[in-house]
Amino acid sequence: MTTPQNYLAVIKVVGIGGGGVNAVNRMIDAGLRGVEFVAVNTDAQALLMCDADVKLEVGRDLTRGLGAGADPEVGKKAAEDHAEEIEDVLRGADMVFVTAGEGGGTGTGGAPVVARIARKLGALTIGVVTRPFTFEGAAARRRPSRASRRCAPRSTPSS
Repeated sequence: MTTPQNYLAVIKVVGIGGGGVNAVNRMIDAGLRGVEFVAVNTDAQALLMCDADVKLEVGRDLTRGLGAGADPEVGKKAAEDHAEEIEDVLRGADMVFVTAGEGGGTGTGGAPVVARIARKLGALTIGVVTRPFTFEGAAARRRPSRASRRCAPRSTPSS
């Protein structure tokens, strides 16, 4: 008879962009335990204020640490340019929660990139996003629908 083994899943919560990093900070402040927190941002100043276990500045050459300027294409490119670093941070996770505010640049453009990397590594990947408020304007409200389409799982043809 074999002895049952206790297995604790490795869970990582990745906050990307201003909204995602704020969500991570709130979870840390609330005392959430048993997960590793990762903050990913193009805004170097915001990362300095974050309490996450791991902080990853993406798009250093592209944005010079000044943020994506509400441009999802900049956020996407920033994450893609640092895909190897993101992969290194996520490696070993059984489950990855990607949290972002969809309405800005880094979260809207970068969250789909992080989610794809997590799925590629075999982690159960869950996106938790906030959508822009009405007062944030029509442009901010249009960004999430495009980003959501990029996050949706894609089926792969069978061999």
